[in-house]
Amino acid sequence: MKSFYEYFKEKTWDLTENWYAELDKSKDGVYSTTDDSQITILKKQNHAFHEIFAELFNTESEAPTEAFDEWVTSIAKDPAHLSTPLDEIISEFLSVQEQYFDVVQYYIEESTTMLSHKEVNTLNRVISQSFRKIMSEFSKRNIEESNRMLKAQQEMIVELSTPVIKIKQDVAILPLVGDIDTHRAQVIFDKTLEQCNNMQIEELVIDLSGVAIIDTMVAAQIFQVIDGLKLIGTIASLSGIRPEIAQTAVQLGINFRNIKIYSSLAQAIQHTKTL
Repeated sequence: MKSFYEYFKEKTWDLTENWYAELDKSKDGVYSTTDDSQITILKKQNHAFHEIFAELFNTESEAPTEAFDEWVTSIAKDPAHLSTPLDEIISEFLSVQEQYFDVVQYYIEESTTMLSHKEVNTLNRVISQSFRKIMSEFSKRNIEESNRMLKAQQEMIVELSTPVIKIKQDVAILPLVGDIDTHRAQVIFDKTLEQCNNMQIEELVIDLSGVAIIDTMVAAQIFQVIDGLKLIGTIASLSGIRPEIAQTAVQLGINFRNIKIYSSLAQAIQHTKTL
């Protein structure tokens, strides 16, 4: 009589093909792909899971903890799975779990020796407890990786939205667009000083025509940028302060007296140094 381990090992590719055949292809993300190469990868990932899981029933080897850890990490970081809703991935984990319960049942039916209730319960308990741990760990790592990618994308967007654009030999403009929060203000401070220093900028026009709201915090942050630029030899001026922002600035008591201010970016550029 074959051991359950041997029986399970023989079924791994059948499990993968049956899983994919019954997969709901209308789901979002990786499960709806029609790309043959991606389908092949998806099947290999699924089959690798079966191969690792089978080792839980191998009495001659240790629990495949490290192998599971590597598999969970690779799938949690897989771009195709990261673009797939977590609830759909969990649903497929549960589908595979049901497959494994069926394998136990088939094994019982095909066995020449009657298995005790204790032996059957032990097999099913290994499956259910293992899936609980794996799904929990996968969810944790998937969320961590999604958050890491989101943070990286947000930081890239913020950095790209703070470009110092050189328009003359030592003159540049910094067009600011959108809301400025504390994090973005720090990025603006760091990147503006770094870029002006690298490009040896003597005059920088900070254009605010794309900034919808200005308050004392934003004003203070702009002053910090201007003061920091002075220390590296760059003189900054402002352009594009809209009437509603100017009115708000007056009401808040924000003082721009010691800074050159131009009504538009075009006017500011006209008054900068010539080539």
